[in-house]
This record gives sequence, structure tokens and C-alpha cells, in this order.
Amino acid sequence: MKPLLGVTTFGAIDADSDDILFDAFEEHEARDALLKFQRFLVIGRKGSGKTAIFKKLISTRESNFFSFGHTFSDYPWHHHSKQARTGIPDRDKYTHSWKYLILLTLSKIILNHDNSIPHNGESFDRMLTVEKFIIDSYGTRDPDVSQVFNPERRLRLKPHFELDWRFLKAGVSPEAVPVGELPTIVQEVNQNLTDAILTCLNPENKYHICFDQLDLGFDPNDGDYSSRLIGLILACRDINQQAKGRGKQLMVSVFLRNDIYDMLHFEDKNKITENFLSRIEWDTPRTQKTLKGLMEKRFTKLLAEHDGERVTWEAVFDETREMRGHQTKYQHILDHSHLRPRDIIKFCNEVLNQFKQRPDGEETPGVFDNRDINAAKPEYSHYFSNELDDELHKHIPRYRDYFEVFKAIGVVQFDRTEYLQAFEAKAAVLPRDANPMIVLQSFFEFSIVGFLRSGGRGYGGSEYVFKYEDPRAQFDDAAQRFRLHYGLIDNLGLKLYSRS
Repeated sequence: MKPLLGVTTFGAIDADSDDILFDAFEEHEARDALLKFQRFLVIGRKGSGKTAIFKKLISTRESNFFSFGHTFSDYPWHHHSKQARTGIPDRDKYTHSWKYLILLTLSKIILNHDNSIPHNGESFDRMLTVEKFIIDSYGTRDPDVSQVFNPERRLRLKPHFELDWRFLKAGVSPEAVPVGELPTIVQEVNQNLTDAILTCLNPENKYHICFDQLDLGFDPNDGDYSSRLIGLILACRDINQQAKGRGKQLMVSVFLRNDIYDMLHFEDKNKITENFLSRIEWDTPRTQKTLKGLMEKRFTKLLAEHDGERVTWEAVFDETREMRGHQTKYQHILDHSHLRPRDIIKFCNEVLNQFKQRPDGEETPGVFDNRDINAAKPEYSHYFSNELDDELHKHIPRYRDYFEVFKAIGVVQFDRTEYLQAFEAKAAVLPRDANPMIVLQSFFEFSIVGFLRSGGRGYGGSEYVFKYEDPRAQFDDAAQRFRLHYGLIDNLGLKLYSRS
């Protein structure tokens, strides 16, 4: 193994900046389900690995594998918003406009990338229909998908499709339909496009359309935002099912933060959750994937001296000496995380920094030990607190004020009475209508607080229940003992135990 002092970093905490993402990519069941065309909706906490899977999918280069990725950092949402259909339930306002976007994305693959099409005579005829419509409407075989709903665009639907033209506004020609009029006939347009495109697709090939970064612009109080996401999920489900029914290997997938998915409410949500949803989890009973395995891929990439050498966790961390509480170093780090790749990469990077900063003359073994981990905690805790901000500031705008309650308690573990007393003592800096138990429940939902459950998950003992370890866990209103997440200890200036 190469010396640790020669390593600069174990990688970046976000997939977009991670130079070794693909070289050290760790497979996951969620990606397997996509590749097997089984489950199209991938959810997880920020930093859990959604974008890593997304980037791996859209960068795959195989002769029979075609993919396209939609990210909305610069997407003209204001154009798409005008495609809402009026007079129908909110959940269906955007379903057909999303279908239209997906179908046009598939047309780009058919016309510009998949050279096996047409694969038979019927496919040839339908490909010509698609090609003529795209060129006549967008002026090119390869339109810019971000301009699909540009209001200046005019669509030439006739003579390519058979529609009921009576739905068009008086004076609008079917040979030059303004995009603003598309919602009145989009359902019929999509039916024609879907039939033509699914006929074109080669059943021997694999096609993936992926949507990521949907949390940009997220506002929990914006009903239109929720309607757009619901519409996308329903559109993906419908097109995937139609493709499967036609014997085509097409998967239109959505990558979404779990807190955003949890706030969506629509009629078919439970069916989709049970049948088409994958949760990205690490080190839980519901997955075989571990963050140790993920880091070992990175250690091997950066530290192996020859091909075939595998650098294990124990080769990098000295596990012969336990941490406080008889914990392994790995478990100790996990307890300071939300079980996300982002967290463990950051913690290991900080441990590496502390390892390199040991005072001159101090013994420097070739592995990380307890002092490196303990020295890394303050900077890691600062990172961990900042990470929570992205999720919290929109759901709980005054969360920093509520943190003052925990600072007043001063210790990680506390009982109900201590919490209520500290809450009352800090009332002057809190919202007037703040309910202490509702605040505590909200923090539980974001895995900041856990409650003590007697008996644990087995037949004896007790344990603290955190949402990040069990996404299905519900807050216990009757709980008497609570614990803050260990990742916040240093940043909030807390102690592990009270004097008593």
C-alpha cells in the first residue's frame, strides 16, 4: 500500500466535483433496479448517492445502451408552467406536458444516436413521421429540449398526426399551432407520438431518460411545484408501463430527495411507493451495501501499489484500538453521519488532514488512529450543520433559533422535562406560536433528534430511534428521553453527559 501522506483527498463530497467518482463507483441496488427496468423512482437524502447513479447512467457508453439526462439548473420553468392544463385535478396539470418532453427526448435518440433504427419496415414508416414532425416544428432533427415549450415556437401537427382539430381555438391552424395552445390537444398529440416512438424503439436496445436536480427551486409552500413533480412521476410511470407492454426496454427515471417526496400527496402514491420506488440506503438492514465498501473502493484506487491489490478499511484505520464506548472507528464515524457517502468522504478527508498535521517529532504510524478521528470532529461537525441547512431552512425557517434550546440544555441526551424547561426559558427568541413537541417532531423528521424506545427492535434492551436509520419510523409523542445527533455535538458546543 502507498503511504497515506501521499494522498491529497479521498474525493469530493458532491458527485459533480468528484474526480474519482467513476473509477471508485460503488454499485447499489437502486441502480440495479433501474438497469433491470423494475423501479423508476429513486429517493434518498441529499448526499446519499442519487446524482452519482444518475451520472453513471447517462455516461454509460455501450453499442446497445442509449441515455439522456435532464437537470434543471438552467431549465426555463416559466415556459413549462404555462403548459398547465386547466379544469382538471392539480395532480394531472402537468402530466401530459412532461410526457411530451419525454417523448421529444426519445425522438432525439431515435433520430440522432441509435443507428439500429429503423429495425424493420413498420419502424421505418413511424420514424419518418417523427422526423417530419420534429423538423417541421423545431427546424432541426436535434432540438434543444430546454426550448421545447418556448412560447415563440409553432408546432406543425398536420399532416403528421390525426387529431380532433375542433379542440383548437378558432383561427389557429393545425399546421402552425402556438406552443401556448398545446395543452388543449396535448393528450392526443402524446398518443400519436407515443405510438410512433415506441414502434421505432429497437427491442434489442436499452433506453434511459433520467431526471435529476429537481430540488432546485423547491418551495414546500408552492402548490404548483408539487403539481409539477407529481405530474412528472405519473408521466414516467405511464410511459414505462406502455413501453413494457410493447416489449421495449425503456426506463424513464426520477431522482428525488426523500423529504420532498414525503411532502407530495396524490391518489396513486402508495402504489408507486410499493411497486416502483427504490430508497438509497447504506448500512441498514434493507441493503447489503455499506459505506465501508464504498470507501474501500476509494482507498484501493488511491493507495494500491499494483493491479489486483485491495486496500481494506483496516489497512487505513487502526481498528486494534477501540474508540470511547468500545466502538470501532468505523461505527464511531457512522454514528456521526446520516449514513451517506457524502458524510463518510468528508469525515475521512478531515481525518486525513489531521493525520498530516501531527506535530513534528510525534510518532506517525502509517494508519489513522483515535487522535486523528477526535481531532477531525470539530471541522466535520461544522460541515454537518451546514449540510442540514439546505433541507431545514425551507421546512423550518427558524431552526437556528430552536437550536438555542439544545444549547441551553447543554448535553446530547436529555429528558422531556429538561427540554420543555429550556424551551420556555428561550421563549423570548422563539416564534410566539411555537409548540415545543411539534418542533421536536419536526427535528425528528430530519434526523436531528431521536427518541428512546424501550425494547429496541428486538426482544430486549432499548435504543434511540432516528429517521435516517429507519425512514419508516414515526415519532413517539409519549417518549420521555431524547438524543441529539452526534454530528452536532461540536458545532453546538454540547457535552456527551451531564454532571449527574
